[in-house]
Amino acid sequence: MPSATTKANGIEIAYETFGSEEGRPLLLVMGLGGPMLVWHPDFCRLLADKGFFVVRYDNRDVGLSTHLHDAPPPNLMAGLMGDTSSASYTLDDMADDGRGLLEALDIGSAHVVGVSLGGMIAQVMAVRHPATVRSLTSISSTPSPLLSNPTAEVMSAMMLPPPSTRQETLDRMLSLSRVAGSPAYPIDEEWLADLAGQMWDRGRDAMGIARQTMAIYASGDRTEAVRQIQAPALVIHGDKDPMINVAAGQATASAIPGAELLVLPGMGHDLPRALWPTIVDAISALARRAESVPSPEPA
Repeated sequence: MPSATTKANGIEIAYETFGSEEGRPLLLVMGLGGPMLVWHPDFCRLLADKGFFVVRYDNRDVGLSTHLHDAPPPNLMAGLMGDTSSASYTLDDMADDGRGLLEALDIGSAHVVGVSLGGMIAQVMAVRHPATVRSLTSISSTPSPLLSNPTAEVMSAMMLPPPSTRQETLDRMLSLSRVAGSPAYPIDEEWLADLAGQMWDRGRDAMGIARQTMAIYASGDRTEAVRQIQAPALVIHGDKDPMINVAAGQATASAIPGAELLVLPGMGHDLPRALWPTIVDAISALARRAESVPSPEPA
């Protein structure tokens, strides 16, 4: 369906769906600064073909969801030094957005898949709202920002000033993909060009991205909380991820009781098309396993 908006957790959230509403609900949560568009529609359709009713959405401060323009300016340098007093919200709030969206869509519970920051949000959802999360798939993510260990090259690319033109947006996306993407797989330049154009048209909010970053800092090391997750869990990570080191994925899997770890050779901090069947099959297998065990009682 075309994108729509709904009120959830006190803000407006933009979302789109794929597949039959009779399917198993599956919520896709995107990473830092990424609108729902970064979930490739063909990837979403593969999930729908597995019998899922797929919901992708824009996190707060991204895309067509509410942007907190009136919030105090975030101080990222202070956040890096441990002073997170300028954070406007935490990962708890972002997780509550996801749960609120499901409630607004009259979905009691869903399989939840998050990538990078989206994986952190999904982890927090599973901790805070165990009855809402049927299964958890955490991709290229971490239970603590201290475990990420991005390379200097990635850090340099991330710290460049925001692009000021459509072409610069495309150039920046391509250069970041070359630095942070999967070295064993080709870059889909045609798709990235289309994506960059759509993102430019929807507007880029550098301060919104900074507020999301502060939410990560303000939430700190969540390892002990992640140990409380009851949902059947799958952790997927590339062994060549230069943004969030594979050790962070291994730590995520170690912290979640009974979690399955799937390390994909040659994958970086993206989802290469060639690996979609593997990833989709793993998510589907997890969902089948989750549906064979009793759901946790509501908190």
